[in-house]
Amino acid sequence: MKKKKKQLKKNIEKKPSIVARFLGKIKTYLFTGILVTAPVGMTFYIAFKLIVYIDKWSNAIVPEKFRFSEYLPFEVPGLGIAVIVAVLIFIGMFTTGYVGRFFVRLGEKILSKMPFISSVYNLLKQVFETFFSGKKQSFNQVVLLEYPRKGIWVLGFVSSKTDGEIGKKIDDKVLNVFVPTTPNPTSGFLIFVKESEVIKLKMSVEDGLKLVISCGIVTPDKVK
Repeated sequence: MKKKKKQLKKNIEKKPSIVARFLGKIKTYLFTGILVTAPVGMTFYIAFKLIVYIDKWSNAIVPEKFRFSEYLPFEVPGLGIAVIVAVLIFIGMFTTGYVGRFFVRLGEKILSKMPFISSVYNLLKQVFETFFSGKKQSFNQVVLLEYPRKGIWVLGFVSSKTDGEIGKKIDDKVLNVFVPTTPNPTSGFLIFVKESEVIKLKMSVEDGLKLVISCGIVTPDKVK
């Protein structure tokens, strides 16, 4: 009988009090609220700051008499972006015509005669054509490879198969692999790897970039 009473007393002592359970639930709700609202709030905050910055930049280059803010009693966020988009559409319409193509070709000929400017222009043109072209993706495969030595694995993105002089010099199927840095994937280095020495992953390029940007914290979902 005494043993049962002692056991019952221990069980009662082990159970958390009502206040402790209440505080535990409040803590859970608080962290859940942060997880839900923080990404949304930060996304809208960054987008708002970007819109305000573009508006200020567009107002600086547009003459004062053509600014919408001068004729409106209040500021409208996003007008700068609308103006820039409209100008880019107009430029696109102009350059697709005969006269516009003539001026584009003339400008490219002038740029090609400049020693340093021509190299920078050609590089940027190729990059933008690759990114904005619907025919070919910038990266088409996520791979694992051992780099810089055996036993150390890094995540890489395959841009294309190695062609040209480099492809001819190597007697095997070789891939152009971009290895990004963390947490900034826009910087990194290009390496040429034999296709037989990489492990192709099923994750998407977007999931691979999330993994790199988050420093490995955000792992992609399991492949179904």
